[in-house]
Amino acid sequence: MFTILFMKKILFVTNNQHKLSEISAILGDKMKVLKLSDIDFYEDIPETGFTLEENASQKSHAIFDRYHIDCFSDDTGLEIDALHGRPGVFSARYAGESCSFHDNVVKVLGEMEHEENRKARFRTVISLILNEKEYLFDGVVEGEIIHHETGLGGFGYDPIFKPLGYDKTFAEMEDGEKNAISHRGKAVAKLVDFLSQNIV
Repeated sequence: MFTILFMKKILFVTNNQHKLSEISAILGDKMKVLKLSDIDFYEDIPETGFTLEENASQKSHAIFDRYHIDCFSDDTGLEIDALHGRPGVFSARYAGESCSFHDNVVKVLGEMEHEENRKARFRTVISLILNEKEYLFDGVVEGEIIHHETGLGGFGYDPIFKPLGYDKTFAEMEDGEKNAISHRGKAVAKLVDFLSQNIV
């Protein structure tokens, strides 16, 4: 009975195929995840918050207030100690509004060129709106910024981020290995645990 109930659909407030693939892989067959294009929504949702929490909440509320459907959104940031927490909330557009993943990586490596302190962390915050109430979940993975891009997998800053306790970057890992330890994986695990106890 529980399995039937838990196979409901929920909307992930994104059209980012990389994020959708990661979330879907983590959730497996527990839920059917829809993306914004599935409800014919193609507008840009502003991200004007000063924190990951504010941005995630802004995106989920933008959809819920308009469609009144259960949904969740996420915001993820790379926080580098030597850069005083940058790029943080600006991670996706650190090198400019129309920048590529590679542009962002190049900018970070340039700023870190002479830094000895390479400590950094990825942090994901998920905002879930379920039955008209909002819930926040977070996930963090500590690591360091390496000096050169390594690996062909993943996306974003994955080629220059090596998680603590590992000798390879996220971009060198298989999807399953990365998802098991990643910031997004940890946040989604909390989301799934919550849904398993509260879905109706």
